[in-house]
Amino acid sequence: MPKGASPKREREYKELEHKFEEEGRYPGREEEVAARIVNKQRAEAGETKDSKPPAPRGGTGHRRANTTRTARRNKPS
Repeated sequence: MPKGASPKREREYKELEHKFEEEGRYPGREEEVAARIVNKQRAEAGETKDSKPPAPRGGTGHRRANTTRTARRNKPS
C-alpha cells in the first residue's frame, strides 16, 4: 500500500489479500489485485493526491429514457 493510506484502507487491503489467498483467486498476484482494488476505491473517494471527484451521472438510468417515439400510422386496407 502507498504511503498516506488510512488504517481503514490498510485493513481492507489485508482482508482482500487474505480472501484471495483462501479462495485461490489470482494465484501469485493477490497483493497486486488487492492493491489495485483499494487504490481504485481511494481514487473514487477523492483520497489520493491527484484524484478527481467522480463525474455526476445524469439521466434516469434507463437507456432509452430520452428518445422520442414516432406515431404509427394506420395503413388503409
